[in-house]
Amino acid sequence: MSADSNHPKDHAGETANPAVDGTELIRFDHVTKRFGTNTVLDSLDFTVSSGKHVTLIGPSGSGKTTILRLLMTLLKPDEGTIKVGGEYLTHEEKGGKLVPAGEKHIREVRKNIGMVFQQFNLFPNMKVLRNITEAPVHVLGMEKDAAEERARELLDLVGLTEHLDKYPTQLSGGQQQRVAIARALAMRPQVLLLDEVTSALDPELVAGVLDVLRDIAHTTDITMLCVTHEMNFARDISDDVLMFDAGRVIESGSPEKIFTEPEHERTREFLSAVL
Repeated sequence: MSADSNHPKDHAGETANPAVDGTELIRFDHVTKRFGTNTVLDSLDFTVSSGKHVTLIGPSGSGKTTILRLLMTLLKPDEGTIKVGGEYLTHEEKGGKLVPAGEKHIREVRKNIGMVFQQFNLFPNMKVLRNITEAPVHVLGMEKDAAEERARELLDLVGLTEHLDKYPTQLSGGQQQRVAIARALAMRPQVLLLDEVTSALDPELVAGVLDVLRDIAHTTDITMLCVTHEMNFARDISDDVLMFDAGRVIESGSPEKIFTEPEHERTREFLSAVL
């Protein structure tokens, strides 16, 4: 992915502060991940530049979600390294050598990453407002009043202002997913990871969530890395689309190129099955 000169901003237009501004924000170098004898990622190299929206497509099991889980450090690579904002994610340099990173280092780098999962993962015992303020207060050390003001802005962004006093179980699935999006943005991440965020929703609720994400993509410079089977959404929001198969990127390019003139036979097969 080519570098660009935009400063990532959050939804309110405030400039974020990436360690590497205007260049690459994420770098995978020769990353391999195995589960038993199954190699899910095979010496993967790829980069994502600041402010870009990159969508990963491909068949189930091709390694797309594993990439997001590695970035969240829910998994660790078996080989290779990952950098976020110029800092190693699961390694650190000591005495001129790369060694496995300690938990403090990992937490510090991971603070720059927000993720919205397939399942909403909201705290059921907390009302909507507190679901959004909990991490900014306890992880970022934000004052409670400032965190609540920020949460109200984000609830307005996702169209849920009137629901801030409700518990998650009082909301529809689509509303819960919009709260999860607001919660991820509350941490002011440099990069937002989206993992099949509509796959657990009833069909009539999908459009509302995708509209919120389109709005974020079109009105902010936040970097987005998205795994989705919603191809029209991918076409709308992406700067670049990467086609995965068997743990490798087999083709990449603009949405126009990938969706209208794919070069690889496997890409054509996949798209004919999902479009």
